[in-house]
Amino acid sequence: MKKLIALVLALTLALFLVACGTSASKESPAASAEASESPAPEAGGKIGIAMPTKSLERWNRDGTFLQKAFEEKGYEVELVYSDNDVNKQVNDIENLIADKVNLLVIVAIDGESLSNVLQSAVDAKIPVISYDRLIMNTDAISYYVSFDNYTVGKLQGEYVVKTLGLDLNDTSKSYNIEFTAGDPADNNAGFFFNGAFDVLKPYIDAGILKVPSGQTKFEEVATAQWKTETALNRMQNILASFYANGTQLDVALCSNDSTALGVTQAIESDYKGTNTVIITGQDGDEANLANIVDGKQSMTVYKAVANEAVVTVDLADAILKGEKPDGSLIDSAGWTFDCTYDTESYDNNNAKIPSYLLVPTVVTKDNIQKELVDTGYYTMGSDGYPKAAG
Repeated sequence: MKKLIALVLALTLALFLVACGTSASKESPAASAEASESPAPEAGGKIGIAMPTKSLERWNRDGTFLQKAFEEKGYEVELVYSDNDVNKQVNDIENLIADKVNLLVIVAIDGESLSNVLQSAVDAKIPVISYDRLIMNTDAISYYVSFDNYTVGKLQGEYVVKTLGLDLNDTSKSYNIEFTAGDPADNNAGFFFNGAFDVLKPYIDAGILKVPSGQTKFEEVATAQWKTETALNRMQNILASFYANGTQLDVALCSNDSTALGVTQAIESDYKGTNTVIITGQDGDEANLANIVDGKQSMTVYKAVANEAVVTVDLADAILKGEKPDGSLIDSAGWTFDCTYDTESYDNNNAKIPSYLLVPTVVTKDNIQKELVDTGYYTMGSDGYPKAAG
């Protein structure tokens, strides 16, 4: 009887081992490779963050928010700024890869220049989040996190239409407008310009809006590296060439605050007219907010970069846990701000990149307290001007 029981136990054990072996063999080679190629860091991990420059206030805020948010999640952070030097950014990213970061967050100086270095990230199995500016011509990009950049420009254009009270059925009045766009190397710059221009083009076609300089193409109005000095010099030239005879300038459509700052300076120093020129912007830089308070700049489109950092950190955390985030992340993360998941709009010439897009806000003198100070993004200084919190 004992021999029979022993035989039964032996047969049962053998069948169990065979079953286990069969189950393991059913796992696809691709699934096995994916699991081995994307190991989640044991405790937190290391995040490499590559920012373009410290010379623009915007990127200092982003870097600070990202570093703080990742560290609060238990990650080690290596944050670098590349002084708007493409070669330096390539070297910086090479160093981050050599330091064996688990994930890269990159704001490209030139979205066309990183294909080769990011191949090294692909080879090292390091996922890459393209932050705010879409990186082009590479299969290294896992996700894109930004604001709805076309809407940024659209909001600027709509502000002009509303403020001037433009009506396509009323051609009795006309207004003069000049455009100042952003850096041609920044993929976002085209979205900003097109969003605004698409809103305003029907009024230009109807003769309600006129462009005395004739400069209406992105290439004609672009500003390399978003530099304030470049925007200042160009607007001075436009004023000298087309407005010196007393022609009135009604609108200076600027894609961001650093260019708006230069345009405002040019208008203050070189414009002969006495009217208040509508000047748009984007980012909520402190100097521009002061100009808005003082009535020199009309509006800025504010992008809550603290929220952009939150999305990026939650997305990175999911990736490093071996998940494949999609639109469900918006609900599971419980964000209290608006964000959409888009798989169609942003093509980097290699693929359509899954994108998380936040919604920007128009800020004027009338709502600066509500939108920026009451929300905690800024504090109101003793001089009556908003200061970035944190």
